[in-house]
Amino acid sequence: MLKIEHLGIAVKSLADAIPLYEQLLNTPCYKTEEVVTEGVNTAFFATGDAKIELLEATKNDSPIAKFIDKKGPGIHHVAFEVENIEAEMKRLQALGFELLNEIPKNGADNKLVCFLHPKTTGGVLVELCQEKK
Repeated sequence: MLKIEHLGIAVKSLADAIPLYEQLLNTPCYKTEEVVTEGVNTAFFATGDAKIELLEATKNDSPIAKFIDKKGPGIHHVAFEVENIEAEMKRLQALGFELLNEIPKNGADNKLVCFLHPKTTGGVLVELCQEKK
């Protein structure tokens, strides 16, 4: 793992959350993007070496909608940047970590991503991400 790439925060409304985080972080939102396959709209903020990603559900049955229904808005996941996502997925799976997807998926911000099940990571949803080449 190279570094914490971003923290994902589930929000009910990007329209409400973006101005709040712009004030809180004293930096503008530099990018918004829809990830249709995940049923989510995202907004990104640069914060030093890591980013903040806000996540708003676009469908009632999306993972973010289910998260907010169960736990309310808040920290959803921590993402770690990796050099080779497929090698890292194999390494972690061999150690007993449960992958939520067997092959890397297209994620926001030009990334390939894979999530690890929280039951094998101490209750934290972990995302691996690699910059697309």
